[in-house]
Amino acid sequence: MQTAIVITEQPVSVSVPVGYSFTLHCRAEAHTSLQYQWFCQCQSVRYQIPGATKQDLPITAQQTQLYTCRINDLYRNVIFSDWVKVEVHPYVAGGLLPQLWQGEPVIILNPTDQKVEVGKPLQLQCAAVGVPAPSYQWYRNGNVLEHQKKKKLWITQTKVSDSGTYLCCASNSRGEHWTNAVDIRIGTCRSEKLFATGKLALLVGNNHYQHHPNLMAPVTDVFELSLLLKQLGFQVVSLLDLNKAEMVAAVSRFLQLLEKGVYAIFYYAGHGYEHLGRNYMVPVDAPQLYAPENCISVQRILQKMQQQQTALNLILLDTCRKWYNPECALSQVQPLEPWGNTVYGYATSEDAEAYELQDGEFSSGIFMKYLKKHILQEKKVTHMLEDVLEDLGRDPMVTGKQVMEIKHTLKEARSLTDPICPMGAAAERWGCSHEPPSETVTFPCGVQAELRFHRLFSNVLSVCAKLQDLPVHVTDAQLMLRQPTEVDDVANLEESHPDQMDSLLTSVYKQEELDCVFQLCGLQKIQHPASGSCQMLICRAPHRLTLNIALELLCGSAYSEQH
Repeated sequence: MQTAIVITEQPVSVSVPVGYSFTLHCRAEAHTSLQYQWFCQCQSVRYQIPGATKQDLPITAQQTQLYTCRINDLYRNVIFSDWVKVEVHPYVAGGLLPQLWQGEPVIILNPTDQKVEVGKPLQLQCAAVGVPAPSYQWYRNGNVLEHQKKKKLWITQTKVSDSGTYLCCASNSRGEHWTNAVDIRIGTCRSEKLFATGKLALLVGNNHYQHHPNLMAPVTDVFELSLLLKQLGFQVVSLLDLNKAEMVAAVSRFLQLLEKGVYAIFYYAGHGYEHLGRNYMVPVDAPQLYAPENCISVQRILQKMQQQQTALNLILLDTCRKWYNPECALSQVQPLEPWGNTVYGYATSEDAEAYELQDGEFSSGIFMKYLKKHILQEKKVTHMLEDVLEDLGRDPMVTGKQVMEIKHTLKEARSLTDPICPMGAAAERWGCSHEPPSETVTFPCGVQAELRFHRLFSNVLSVCAKLQDLPVHVTDAQLMLRQPTEVDDVANLEESHPDQMDSLLTSVYKQEELDCVFQLCGLQKIQHPASGSCQMLICRAPHRLTLNIALELLCGSAYSEQH
């Protein structure tokens, strides 16, 4: 019985500079001896390479060509390898390639900044050499562009939302190399004048109160809004459950980084109230009968935002506007300057309440339900909020109870989708805290577990553990994560919202099963090791924060512990 020829090693495509020498490889197996013959195709002409009858084909690159290898046995069975492309770059600047280049990707052509009118095509191009030939992936504002996986990025009809910072990653089995980042501005002659020098957002959700009823929706609402704003190019800091001192510190840092031309968004979800046009946010440590001195004035924040000469100030208040303590005096706030750059989006009208929507494991505010539907629209921010207002007004669940309200002095047609033309470093210093890299922990018994870290919020770190394949001598094992005594100041979020955090993590890890999860929240409470002062973990700091998490493994009746 004749057995088919099986190719065990296919040749691979390469991308190399002219004059570079390399070898294509092809291997096959059969029950008889095999004969090899290499073929080449150049400009639609295919021909047999004289003398190329071995498994390996040495090549000195001269021009871009296609190659394949034919293998046949003594029974006249024939099979061809994959066609591979040898891409040859005639012009590679001297010094680009390392002296001992091993085939890792090296960028030889970077994209360039462009200004394009709406509706016109956009083409960005890059190139890299590598063995094997690199694959490409384009990004805009740090987000993957799923369908842009070639050297050339092509958008046939541009939209304003296509504006942003673009770069491309070239990668192969030996490594990766990134192009320079370039700024792309899309607009008409009129809209080109409207852009942001940066986009910064501070989102605060207060859920777990010490002296007031707990809320559920702010956890999900802050999480979902942060994802949407990042799509729009915003640098986002999202914080949960802040006391008054922590709210003041977060707002103060936010205000310090605002600059001329920045688009600034402040979103608050939690308990709040309004009295004679003044809005107040209630921190988690506010007493039962709170007064203005126990709370945070929204108008005072907005006044300081205006002093930074921002291009757009958007205040979104997802809170009640009832007043329960008429005997308290108002806080003193100066009137706002008439600069025409301010928009208020209230979840509800004056002297009314804002409601939450319970939907299985998720809870969401009615206001956020419709805001996330429209916030990515390419239209003036006030028109976008009007769409939210109309949808919310048609919801039968809150008819006669909750109606959104919009107030603004916006004199220009500014949109959250406007492009960013950086003029300062604010965006680089805000919302840039990074997740620790995943790592593998090995126990003395030989069991291995993978530790992963994910920031659902800027002050909440999820620590996830997953068992790897068990050694043959271990039949049963169970992982446990616990909080060491040295981080007593850090609260365990499991106590307040375990189901919501589990649901958010599930959305991150999709259907993958995790053996155990531990939530660290209140990271803003951790003290700076040098000064002993509390630091809000919302921007890049010169010191390194270290947390010790205890990971325990239960095998049979004995514990094996690893820190």
